[in-house]
This record gives sequence, C-alpha cells and structure tokens, in this order.
Amino acid sequence: ELIPMRLWGRTLGLQTENSQFLLEGMPFRIFGGSMHYFRVPREYWEDRMLKMKACGLNTLTTYVPWNLHEQTRGKFDFTQDLDLEAFLSLAAKNGLWVILRPGPYICSEWDLGGLPSWLLQDPEMQLRTTYKGFTEAVDAYFDHLMPIVVPLQYKKGGPIIAVQVENEYGSYAKDPNYMAYVKRVMLACLTDKDQNTSSILKLGASINLYMFHGGTNFGFMNGALETDEYKSDVTSYDYDAVLTEAGDYTSKFFKLRQLFSPLPLPPMIESKASYGAILLHQYISLWDVLPSLIQPVKSEFPVNMENLHLNDSSGQSYGYVLYETVIFGGGHLHSRDHVRDRAQVFVNTMYVGELDYNTVELSLPEGQVSGDLENRGRVNYGLALNEQRKGLIGDVFLNKTPLRNFKIYSLEMKPDFMKRFQVAGWSAVPDYFVGPAFFRGRLWIEHQPQDTFLKLQGWEKGVVFVNGHNLGRYWKIGPQETLYLPGPWLQKGNNEIVIFEERTAGRIIQSVDIPYLGRTQYVD
Repeated sequence: ELIPMRLWGRTLGLQTENSQFLLEGMPFRIFGGSMHYFRVPREYWEDRMLKMKACGLNTLTTYVPWNLHEQTRGKFDFTQDLDLEAFLSLAAKNGLWVILRPGPYICSEWDLGGLPSWLLQDPEMQLRTTYKGFTEAVDAYFDHLMPIVVPLQYKKGGPIIAVQVENEYGSYAKDPNYMAYVKRVMLACLTDKDQNTSSILKLGASINLYMFHGGTNFGFMNGALETDEYKSDVTSYDYDAVLTEAGDYTSKFFKLRQLFSPLPLPPMIESKASYGAILLHQYISLWDVLPSLIQPVKSEFPVNMENLHLNDSSGQSYGYVLYETVIFGGGHLHSRDHVRDRAQVFVNTMYVGELDYNTVELSLPEGQVSGDLENRGRVNYGLALNEQRKGLIGDVFLNKTPLRNFKIYSLEMKPDFMKRFQVAGWSAVPDYFVGPAFFRGRLWIEHQPQDTFLKLQGWEKGVVFVNGHNLGRYWKIGPQETLYLPGPWLQKGNNEIVIFEERTAGRIIQSVDIPYLGRTQYVD
C-alpha cells in the first residue's frame, strides 16, 4: 500500500513512465494540495492535513521561506511555527506524501519571494543569479536546511517524494507581466473547476491544487505586485482555496470528495466566536513612544531600512522607519521618487501630508520634519527584485537642496519593540485623536477560546497585535475588512489587544464570527 507509514523496504522512488508516475514500480497518481506551514498556526497543522485526506488527496505541497528561517544573517530558526521537520513528519503520520519546494526563491505572494531582505545590503546584489554574494548566502542557508530535509526523503523512510528547487542558477522570467496575465485568465475561466478536475482525472493525470488551504500573511510578510504600478497584497491568503482562510469547508471541498468517493467522514468544523465590541481604552502617541525605543541611528545622509545598523548588522526587514531632521524657512519638499513605499509627513508632530509613488511633492513650514515611512511589502516576482530596498532610498530635497542630518528610528514592531513601552505613559483615549499612535484594550474570554475575526470599522490604516501576535495590516480602502484571529493565540481570561493606527482611530473594534474579505479588485 503506497502510504508513507505503511510502506517498507523502499527501493524505487518516484519515477516517470510515458505519461504516468511510478512509485516502487507501481502506477502512482499524485493528488496533491498546497498548504504552507508558515501561514497556518502550528496547532492547526494536523486539522488541515486530516481535511486534505478527507478530500481524497494523497500529497501535500509546501514552500520553505528562507526569510523566516534566517531573519538575521547566520541565525537560523526551525522551531515552533517554523518547525519544518515536525510539519513534514506530521504529514507522514497522516498518510500524506510531500512535494517540497525549498526555494531559495519561492514567489508565493510572499515578501521578496521568500528571500531575506538583508541580501539587499549589498548595493551590487543580483538576486537569483550566480552572483557570488547571492550564492554564498544560498549555500549557507542550504547547509542548515538540507540536514533537516535529507532524512525525510523517500528512500530514507520519509514522506518527501519530490523536491522542486530553484537554486543559484535560476533566472528571472523574461516577461513578468505574462505570468500575472495567465494567472488572472485562469482564475477567471475556471468557474467549473469540478468539471475540469473530473476530466483531468479521467485521463489518468495527476493534479495539484494551489491552494488547498491558503492561510494568512501574518505580520508584515505579504508580497506585492509591480507591473505598471506598485500594488501591495492583502493580509489574507484565503486564495479562494478548497478550505477558507480559517480552515472551513467550501463547495469545492465537497465537489472534490464526490470525485474520490467513497471517503471517510471529514473532520468537524471548529465553530467561530463573536466576542462582540472591544473597547480600546488607552493610547500612547508615537512621539511619546520614541524615548522608550533604542537610540536612533544618526546619519548625515538618508539610509534605507535594510542598511540600518540593527539586528546584528542584518538591518531592518519590515514595518516602519521614522526619519527626522530640522528645516529652516520651510519651502517645497520633493521626494524624487525615493520614498518606499508610503510616508506620512509631519512638522513639529503636526500632520502635513503624504508621499508615495504617485505623490512626490509637499509644501512644508519650518520646524522639525518627521517622515513615518511604511514598507508595504516587497515585490515577490518579476524583474524588480533587486530594487526592493525600503524606507528612504535616496535624497529628498527642500527647495532643491538635499536634506541632511537625520535621526532614524526603527519601528520594526517585533515583540521586544512592543515590550519597551508597555509600562510607558498610556492615557485614556480622548474623544478625537489623530495618529500615529498605539491603542490598547482587553478582550475577556470565559470559556475555551475559538477562532474569530476582527472588524475595524472606523479605523483607517495600521496593524493589530493580540497577545504579542502580529495579525497583519488593515486599511479602510479594502477590499479586506476583517483580520483572522486564530483561537490558539487567545487564552481564557484577559487578552491584550494593541493597535498601531497611522491616522484616525475608531476606539471600538468588533469581534465577529464571519470574515469579510470584500470583492476581488486592485487597490492603489
């Protein structure tokens, strides 16, 4: 029987013969589905795998994101939600073969296609080529990754039957717009997916569903598109997949089950909770937080976030950067398109406007100028990967004179960042407040916590943290209106909610039991 935990005496791995696969010399059809461990809380890995089996699938496909496993150069993390070995072993336990896609470049609508941002510290860096600075980093990464993967290969008794690797000899696509076009056309055309899948199966073909379960771009890990203009991806990676972002069944699931019947009953769906209104009763402005942070970087010239001397010289990868300098006389500010990706501009902490890809000029009075720059997500495919440095990537000019003498604050918002001002001077939220600021509230849960969704109506743009977990970004322009909050990240009793709001706070958020992902469209 060709099931991982029941197949002994392995000699012949996955092979091809004419138009079909063979495993141990016997005909074998891959019925695969993609699920990424880094987009799903570890507590839900097995639940999603059981649902995969209950859908008739026999193979799990996953990427491996280099930029999570080596966030700081030379420091590798394969623990907790990044425990790849545990994930692959769990797949085998649940009767699933594995097709592994370890990169180093993975695309996947993931920041910089899974490549670490510290690679961009090198001004000559050529990603996805044989450039020495890139291949040396890839070699070091694979030296740590492969000892985890090799013992789990098929012939060593593991579940991995195939590996798709783009190594240092990979090259860029010749036309980055073409694949985006094909993807859009395919999604638009495949309205009768069950009929198409049925026809494919009748031909004896193998299939892989991308995605079976999409999950979430938690934190700041969403990627971006850059064709004619820059567009960041949303936090949800629901992907209109077979399972929803929260692991619920869709109509696709039951149509697929019909193709593979008879099958065992699928697992029960975990109920979702609506905890109601949550009051954010305390706030502290960004300006009052600054003294609690690490000392700012002082530089005569602007420095992009990747080249800030932070994180053991690996720079800053995600979040925000605050640049401050003093101007005399005021005048006309021009960014020369050096803002990546969006800047709120303040003079003496008073908001004066925004700069981004489309707006490059502002009029400023004299005083202390502060620019809060957001990295909205690095492009994850195409020809622009080498140009994904964030923050101020060059000079900005006041009356045609470049600004100098900056204080630069890192606002990466890692857990240690949040702890620095937990005991700072929080105040009661006033009737009206314009950010940027952090807001804090509590959610009390009496019973076993359940999944829920946070709806931020009345809030403008920012990030939500629950018990230290970064749920991701929200933005009132949509299309996504709720953020997924997994039950395992909650606890009985008090749960702390912290929101970083860039502009206008609504004071109350809602916990609801239904997601609102909006209609599919591009937003600027």
